[in-house]
Amino acid sequence: MHDRSAESIARDLYARVADAPIISPHGHVPAQLLADDQPFRNAAELFVTKDHYITRMLHAAGIDLGDLTDEHPRRTWRLLAENWHRFAGTASGAWLESELTEVLDIHLPLTAENADAIYDRVGEQLATPQFRPQHLFRRFDISVLATTDDPLDDLAHHAALATRNLGGRVLPTFRPDAYLDPDGADFAERIAALLGATSQPATFAGYLASLESRREHFVRHGAVSTDHGVEEPLTLDLPAHEAQTLFAAVVAGTADAAQRRTFRAHMLLQMARMSVDDGLVMTVHAGVLRNHSTATYDRFGPDTGHDIPVPTSFTRGMRPLLERFGLEKDFHLVLFTVDETNFSRELAPLAGFYPSVYVGAPWWFLDAPDAMGRFRAAVTETAGFYRTSGFIDDTRAFLSIPARHATARRADAAYLARLVTAGRVPLATAERIADDLVDAIPREVFKL
Repeated sequence: MHDRSAESIARDLYARVADAPIISPHGHVPAQLLADDQPFRNAAELFVTKDHYITRMLHAAGIDLGDLTDEHPRRTWRLLAENWHRFAGTASGAWLESELTEVLDIHLPLTAENADAIYDRVGEQLATPQFRPQHLFRRFDISVLATTDDPLDDLAHHAALATRNLGGRVLPTFRPDAYLDPDGADFAERIAALLGATSQPATFAGYLASLESRREHFVRHGAVSTDHGVEEPLTLDLPAHEAQTLFAAVVAGTADAAQRRTFRAHMLLQMARMSVDDGLVMTVHAGVLRNHSTATYDRFGPDTGHDIPVPTSFTRGMRPLLERFGLEKDFHLVLFTVDETNFSRELAPLAGFYPSVYVGAPWWFLDAPDAMGRFRAAVTETAGFYRTSGFIDDTRAFLSIPARHATARRADAAYLARLVTAGRVPLATAERIADDLVDAIPREVFKL
């Protein structure tokens, strides 16, 4: 047992890493935001309309998503202020409060009465050079920021950013979901565009060569990883002639649901093969049913707050992939889930055996303090700390990046302090782990 309190040790561990540079190897801040370096227009655009964490909670309270618009930003901000009490105890509420106080130096509680005053104060600050995206990037001390990009993106914004003195790197991430899933919108048209961009024939071999060519383009622009958002983490290994037949059916639109599922599973395995060949880290974010509300999707499109987690299993579904590539030297596979039962039952045991597998940090609905603590408790006894990915902020909300990383650093400090006071980990070891969680671990996992 340690003679200091867990709280005291946690505070010291957090202090070690509180100001460490931010490594953000997976997120959705667009490169154009930084390349253009235009001022944010107002508080509503900055905090509400682009953040589905916020809009989904307001929608659940009965507010029409059509009322949360950039066209009427002050009204949108007032709707948030009038319903701010509903965010008490939520991670999104804590992040927004942190952004207001620590980034914008606004310490008033957000209420219906002072909504306009805070809106105006935010607007005044956003009009200054200190709140341009590039200045904030330096202020946040971001060492690495990965974006998420379409395979056919020319990555011109990344090329431009590589010439700027940002103090850190902005890296593209290859996100091919729309070109791998026959159930996606405009799938056949996307395949035609992909083949046309790479001058490949409309065969399965040509399709694979097109994807490989675009991955090479991303590698040349600094990419270190690919990202795959799948509902079901299923992989299958098909003979070449079966894959060709299946490819022809999915492109023609004649494949049934079972064939489309098989195609997705085979392509996830093919993405692993390509990662073995080109060295890109493969991340899989699994277990979310996208666009649960058809009416909302038809009216507002995707990424509007109605993607819902489903029970998920990895052990059998990923086995064909791991049978072929799980022991390959330098192959890195990072598995993310929003089904907490996976952590101790499947992901920790997989990462505790396969040198290629890492457990992805708590993601999306789990990126909150209590869930982070449960993650460490579920994973550590089987896989330790060094088979996990380091924190992933996974955000489109640029100003929330420091708040999200601070939350993770506090949660990890609290968990490590518990181990120290219980006599399970020496303080010196806990100090090293705290340091590594924010630097050495993500650098190793994402080959940085």
